[in-house]
Amino acid sequence: MSAMRFFALTSAALPLALILFASPFPATAAEQPAAAAKKDVIVEQTDVNNSPKQHLDQLFSQLKRERDPEKASGIANEIRMEWNDSGSATVNLLMQWADKAIEEKRNPAALDFLDEAIALKPDYAESWNRRATLNFVMGNYRKSMSDIERVLDLEPRHFGAVSGMAAILSNSGNDQLTLKAWERFLDIYPAERTAQEQANTLAEKLAGNRT
Repeated sequence: MSAMRFFALTSAALPLALILFASPFPATAAEQPAAAAKKDVIVEQTDVNNSPKQHLDQLFSQLKRERDPEKASGIANEIRMEWNDSGSATVNLLMQWADKAIEEKRNPAALDFLDEAIALKPDYAESWNRRATLNFVMGNYRKSMSDIERVLDLEPRHFGAVSGMAAILSNSGNDQLTLKAWERFLDIYPAERTAQEQANTLAEKLAGNRT
Protein backbone atom coordinates (compact mmCIF):
# COMPACT_ATOMS: atom_id res chain seq x y z
CA MET A 1 0.00 0.00 0.00
CA SER A 2 1.47 3.35 -1.01
CA ALA A 3 1.93 6.33 1.28
CA MET A 4 -0.72 8.18 -0.71
CA ARG A 5 -3.27 5.45 -0.05
CA PHE A 6 -2.48 5.57 3.62
CA PHE A 7 -2.87 9.34 3.62
CA ALA A 8 -6.59 8.78 3.24
CA LEU A 9 -7.08 7.91 6.92
CA THR A 10 -10.40 10.08 6.92
CA SER A 11 -13.44 10.01 4.58
CA ALA A 12 -16.01 8.06 2.68
CA ALA A 13 -16.50 10.86 0.23
CA LEU A 14 -12.91 10.62 -1.00
CA PRO A 15 -11.69 8.16 -3.62
CA LEU A 16 -11.12 4.65 -2.32
CA ALA A 17 -7.39 5.02 -2.85
CA LEU A 18 -7.35 7.70 -0.16
CA ILE A 19 -9.44 5.92 2.43
CA LEU A 20 -6.74 5.49 5.04
CA PHE A 21 -5.62 9.18 5.17
CA ALA A 22 -8.75 10.77 6.39
CA SER A 23 -10.77 10.66 9.50
CA PRO A 24 -14.27 9.51 9.05
CA PHE A 25 -16.19 12.27 7.43
CA PRO A 26 -19.15 11.34 8.22
CA ALA A 27 -16.26 9.46 9.47
CA THR A 28 -14.46 10.20 6.37
CA ALA A 29 -16.34 7.82 4.24
CA ALA A 30 -13.20 5.85 4.14
CA GLU A 31 -14.26 4.25 7.27
CA GLN A 32 -17.17 2.23 6.06
CA PRO A 33 -15.11 -0.97 5.78
CA ALA A 34 -13.70 -0.33 9.24
CA ALA A 35 -17.18 0.17 10.62
CA ALA A 36 -18.14 -3.33 9.51
CA ALA A 37 -15.16 -4.81 11.31
CA LYS A 38 -15.69 -2.65 14.35
CA LYS A 39 -18.70 -4.63 15.55
CA ASP A 40 -16.38 -7.52 16.42
CA VAL A 41 -13.95 -5.32 18.32
CA ILE A 42 -14.45 -4.64 22.00
CA VAL A 43 -13.29 -1.18 22.98
CA GLU A 44 -12.53 -0.50 26.61
CA GLN A 45 -15.47 1.27 28.23
CA THR A 46 -14.97 4.83 29.43
CA ASP A 47 -16.80 6.88 32.03
CA VAL A 48 -19.94 8.35 30.44
CA ASN A 49 -19.62 11.33 32.76
CA ASN A 50 -16.31 12.36 31.22
CA SER A 51 -16.09 15.47 29.07
CA PRO A 52 -15.46 14.96 25.32
CA LYS A 53 -11.82 15.95 25.86
CA GLN A 54 -11.39 13.48 28.71
CA HIS A 55 -13.02 10.75 26.64
CA LEU A 56 -10.69 11.51 23.73
CA ASP A 57 -7.66 11.46 26.03
CA GLN A 58 -8.71 8.04 27.33
CA LEU A 59 -9.13 6.71 23.79
CA PHE A 60 -5.68 7.95 22.78
CA SER A 61 -4.22 6.32 25.89
CA GLN A 62 -5.87 3.03 24.90
CA LEU A 63 -4.66 3.40 21.31
CA LYS A 64 -1.07 3.90 22.46
CA ARG A 65 -1.19 0.77 24.66
CA GLU A 66 -3.03 -1.53 22.26
CA ARG A 67 -0.88 -3.90 20.21
CA ASP A 68 -3.62 -5.92 18.51
CA PRO A 69 -4.24 -4.31 15.07
CA GLU A 70 -7.97 -5.10 14.97
CA LYS A 71 -8.65 -3.82 18.47
CA ALA A 72 -6.54 -0.74 17.76
CA SER A 73 -8.54 -0.11 14.59
CA GLY A 74 -11.73 -0.11 16.65
CA ILE A 75 -10.25 2.44 19.04
CA ALA A 76 -9.04 4.57 16.12
CA ASN A 77 -12.55 4.58 14.69
CA GLU A 78 -13.91 5.72 18.07
CA ILE A 79 -11.45 8.61 17.93
CA ARG A 80 -12.53 9.49 14.39
CA MET A 81 -16.15 9.59 15.49
CA GLU A 82 -15.20 12.05 18.22
CA TRP A 83 -13.36 14.17 15.65
CA ASN A 84 -16.37 14.12 13.38
CA ASP A 85 -18.54 16.26 15.67
CA SER A 86 -17.53 19.92 15.61
CA GLY A 87 -20.00 20.85 18.34
CA SER A 88 -21.70 23.21 15.88
CA ALA A 89 -24.75 22.16 13.84
CA THR A 90 -23.85 24.71 11.16
CA VAL A 91 -20.26 23.50 10.81
CA ASN A 92 -21.40 19.87 10.79
CA LEU A 93 -23.79 20.68 7.96
CA LEU A 94 -21.07 22.43 5.98
CA MET A 95 -18.86 19.38 6.43
CA GLN A 96 -21.65 17.14 5.14
CA TRP A 97 -22.10 19.40 2.11
CA ALA A 98 -18.35 19.30 1.50
CA ASP A 99 -18.40 15.50 1.65
CA LYS A 100 -21.23 15.34 -0.87
CA ALA A 101 -19.46 17.79 -3.18
CA ILE A 102 -16.26 15.70 -2.99
CA GLU A 103 -18.23 12.56 -3.77
CA GLU A 104 -19.70 14.29 -6.82
CA LYS A 105 -16.23 15.56 -7.82
CA ARG A 106 -17.27 19.20 -7.33
CA ASN A 107 -13.98 20.08 -5.69
CA PRO A 108 -14.27 23.90 -5.95
CA ALA A 109 -17.64 23.77 -4.16
CA ALA A 110 -16.18 21.43 -1.53
CA LEU A 111 -13.35 23.89 -0.92
CA ASP A 112 -15.85 26.72 -0.50
CA PHE A 113 -17.79 24.74 2.12
CA LEU A 114 -14.60 23.83 3.98
CA ASP A 115 -13.34 27.41 3.85
CA GLU A 116 -16.63 28.55 5.39
CA ALA A 117 -16.46 25.86 8.09
CA ILE A 118 -12.93 26.97 8.97
CA ALA A 119 -13.97 30.63 9.07
CA LEU A 120 -16.89 29.83 11.41
CA LYS A 121 -14.87 27.60 13.75
CA PRO A 122 -11.11 27.94 13.16
CA ASP A 123 -10.28 25.79 16.18
CA TYR A 124 -12.04 22.73 14.71
CA ALA A 125 -9.14 20.56 13.53
CA GLU A 126 -11.17 18.22 11.32
CA SER A 127 -12.23 20.94 8.88
CA TRP A 128 -8.55 21.78 8.33
CA ASN A 129 -7.77 18.09 7.94
CA ARG A 130 -10.56 17.61 5.43
CA ARG A 131 -9.26 20.53 3.40
CA ALA A 132 -5.71 19.18 3.65
CA THR A 133 -6.93 15.85 2.27
CA LEU A 134 -8.81 17.53 -0.57
CA ASN A 135 -5.85 19.72 -1.46
CA PHE A 136 -3.70 16.57 -1.52
CA VAL A 137 -6.13 14.87 -3.91
CA MET A 138 -6.04 17.95 -6.15
CA GLY A 139 -2.24 17.95 -6.17
CA ASN A 140 -1.93 21.14 -4.11
CA TYR A 141 0.74 19.72 -1.83
CA ARG A 142 1.98 23.02 -0.42
CA LYS A 143 -1.52 24.05 0.61
CA SER A 144 -2.15 20.57 1.96
CA MET A 145 0.98 20.71 4.12
CA SER A 146 0.01 24.15 5.42
CA ASP A 147 -3.39 22.80 6.48
CA ILE A 148 -1.76 19.72 8.04
CA GLU A 149 0.48 21.96 10.14
CA ARG A 150 -2.61 23.78 11.39
CA VAL A 151 -4.32 20.48 12.22
CA LEU A 152 -1.32 19.38 14.26
CA ASP A 153 -1.20 22.73 16.06
CA LEU A 154 -4.78 22.09 17.17
CA GLU A 155 -4.47 18.33 17.74
CA PRO A 156 -0.88 16.99 17.79
CA ARG A 157 -2.23 13.41 18.02
CA HIS A 158 -4.12 13.59 14.72
CA PHE A 159 -2.72 10.46 13.11
CA GLY A 160 -4.60 11.11 9.86
CA ALA A 161 -2.83 14.43 9.42
CA VAL A 162 0.53 12.86 10.29
CA SER A 163 0.01 10.18 7.64
CA GLY A 164 -0.78 12.94 5.16
CA MET A 165 2.45 14.68 6.08
CA ALA A 166 4.30 11.41 5.47
CA ALA A 167 2.65 11.04 2.06
CA ILE A 168 3.66 14.55 0.97
CA LEU A 169 7.22 14.12 2.24
CA SER A 170 7.43 10.79 0.43
CA ASN A 171 6.33 12.44 -2.82
CA SER A 172 9.11 14.98 -2.36
CA GLY A 173 11.65 12.17 -2.09
CA ASN A 174 12.80 13.08 1.42
CA ASP A 175 13.12 9.61 2.95
CA GLN A 176 14.61 10.79 6.24
CA LEU A 177 11.79 13.22 7.02
CA THR A 178 9.22 10.72 5.77
CA LEU A 179 10.56 8.14 8.23
CA LYS A 180 10.35 10.67 11.05
CA ALA A 181 6.71 11.32 10.14
CA TRP A 182 5.89 7.60 10.22
CA GLU A 183 7.70 7.26 13.54
CA ARG A 184 5.59 10.12 14.87
CA PHE A 185 2.50 8.32 13.63
CA LEU A 186 3.53 5.07 15.33
CA ASP A 187 4.13 6.88 18.60
CA ILE A 188 0.42 7.75 18.52
CA TYR A 189 -0.95 4.59 16.85
CA PRO A 190 1.66 1.81 17.30
CA ALA A 191 -0.42 -1.11 16.00
CA GLU A 192 -1.12 0.24 12.50
CA ARG A 193 0.44 -2.31 10.15
CA THR A 194 0.78 -0.13 7.08
CA ALA A 195 2.62 2.52 9.06
CA GLN A 196 4.87 -0.18 10.51
CA GLU A 197 5.64 -1.45 7.00
CA GLN A 198 6.34 2.05 5.68
CA ALA A 199 8.66 2.84 8.60
CA ASN A 200 10.51 -0.49 8.36
CA THR A 201 11.00 -0.16 4.60
CA LEU A 202 12.37 3.36 4.91
CA ALA A 203 14.62 2.46 7.85
CA GLU A 204 16.13 -0.42 5.86
CA LYS A 205 16.56 1.79 2.80
CA LEU A 206 18.32 4.52 4.77
CA ALA A 207 20.51 1.99 6.56
CA GLY A 208 21.52 0.54 3.20
CA ASN A 209 22.38 3.98 1.86
CA ARG A 210 24.75 4.53 4.78
CA THR A 211 26.71 1.34 4.16
